[in-house]
Amino acid sequence: MTEPLRVLHVSQPNGGGVAVYVGQAAMDQRRRGWDVAVACPPGGDLPERCMAAGVPWLNWDAARTPGVRTLPESLRLRRLVRSFAPDVVHLHSSKAGLAGRLLRRLRGTPTMFQPHGWSWLAATGSQAAFSRCWERLAAHWSDAVICVGAGEQSQGVDAGVRGAYRLVRNGVDLRRFPPADGADRLVARTRLGLAASVPLAVCVGRVTRQKAQDVLVSAWPEVIERCPAAVLAIIGDGDELESLRRERVAGVRFVPAVESPRDWLTASNLVVLPSRWEGLPLTALEALAIGRPIVGTDIPGIAEIVRPGLGALVPAEDPGALAAEIAERLRCPGIAEEEGRAGAAASAAYDLSGTLELLAAVTRDVAGRGSAPESLDNSRAVAGGLVHAGLAGAGDGAGVVGLYGAFGDGGGAVTPPNSSR
Repeated sequence: MTEPLRVLHVSQPNGGGVAVYVGQAAMDQRRRGWDVAVACPPGGDLPERCMAAGVPWLNWDAARTPGVRTLPESLRLRRLVRSFAPDVVHLHSSKAGLAGRLLRRLRGTPTMFQPHGWSWLAATGSQAAFSRCWERLAAHWSDAVICVGAGEQSQGVDAGVRGAYRLVRNGVDLRRFPPADGADRLVARTRLGLAASVPLAVCVGRVTRQKAQDVLVSAWPEVIERCPAAVLAIIGDGDELESLRRERVAGVRFVPAVESPRDWLTASNLVVLPSRWEGLPLTALEALAIGRPIVGTDIPGIAEIVRPGLGALVPAEDPGALAAEIAERLRCPGIAEEEGRAGAAASAAYDLSGTLELLAAVTRDVAGRGSAPESLDNSRAVAGGLVHAGLAGAGDGAGVVGLYGAFGDGGGAVTPPNSSR
């Protein structure tokens, strides 16, 4: 009898959309009879999510940003891998990807890396260049590079990251986010203490530079000019929250992060994603499933979801264009209702069960327990040969230490992107 597959998921961050994804993957794989554990820092909601589902949590205390602690964090992770002895290590987001691949392969264990948003998108100048160089090098030590959307995969290829790509799009649990009609909206508004008739736009996600709530707040006075009763609810916590609060823009309401955004999405007339960059945002998929139109930026990840008839796309960092599309839908709810119905129908293509099935197939393939399904053939063939970017001859010392120095925690350190929600 074949031994159960042993999989170790490693994640930094321990909250937000990435944590939701890791929790879903780990719980699904446990239901398949696999031996699964999750290593991540304490705090956040991922440790509790795992333990509640009976998935072992391993304390990997790692900072969110790269710095002088990264090498010790990598060594601690190596010890956890040695102790758990997995068949596959699955690294989630750029910091786990850095620590997990910094000392080259973890005990020779097959390794999957899933960026959930490429590291260089959060950086500028030389830091972005170093990030791209690192990802080109580290692709050598990744048996699979999992991309949550076609846009993310194209960004990697365009940046010269050549590896064994697998396209496994994010998904949404259609049972937890069923289509919601006008009656459902009224019930949700009653629970949230909202007026039944207020034109409501909702933005869900960490309040950060990536998610660009600053652009949305800048756009809101123009929305109010066109639709004076409009209310914007920004749901989430983050490092830019207090500065946005201090602007005291009329009609803008800040709500602490919630365990599930379902009530707020249901209560809304439309959902706004003003992001500067994304992978394939869960909030957009949840809005689609519930039947709410999306006004988002025309960037990879969002443009992949918001097809014609499902909402509107505007240039990133363009408050005027953002305001115009929001106001049109708040003033003309018939447009929003029609787009919402189309979105609910389109959401069937993103059913979470298909995502988890494909991820399980990739994991088995990487572990040598089965061949990948045909749907992976095209993404696997993206990059026959690796692009070495001048680093092909670098060993553990020269290449990795040189890049590690670039990730030092001086003024150039950046917070890795966390794009899922």
